[in-house]
Amino acid sequence: MEVSIILGSENDRDFAQNGVKVLENANVEYEIVVHSAHRDLNGLLKYLNEMKGVKIIIAVAGMSAALPGIVASQVKIPVIGVPRDIGAFHGIDALLSMIQMPKGVPLATMGIGKAGMINAAKLALRILEVIGK
Repeated sequence: MEVSIILGSENDRDFAQNGVKVLENANVEYEIVVHSAHRDLNGLLKYLNEMKGVKIIIAVAGMSAALPGIVASQVKIPVIGVPRDIGAFHGIDALLSMIQMPKGVPLATMGIGKAGMINAAKLALRILEVIGK
């Protein structure tokens, strides 16, 4: 698997399809998993420790958006965060959560919503091209 798309909720699956189409059109192998940073932290950490062959992670989250930051703090591969356009602040809270990572926790962050998901997949393709997928 070259790209892992980690969703914070099963409700994010339809949203993720915007980026999946980009990966499929480029014949990039991907998987989609659901692990909430709040409700399934142990499952998330286990997945990150056991995943094999993944070169890039796209982490999708809304609201407090802890998922991308936690993932970025646990792995040595590129992580791209995508804030969902949901909640009282329509994704601005998720965006701020992702762009305010502490020193030493690099996280590429896309724009809010559908365009952000598409751009995350396109950035993953560019990274794969540079590292020689």
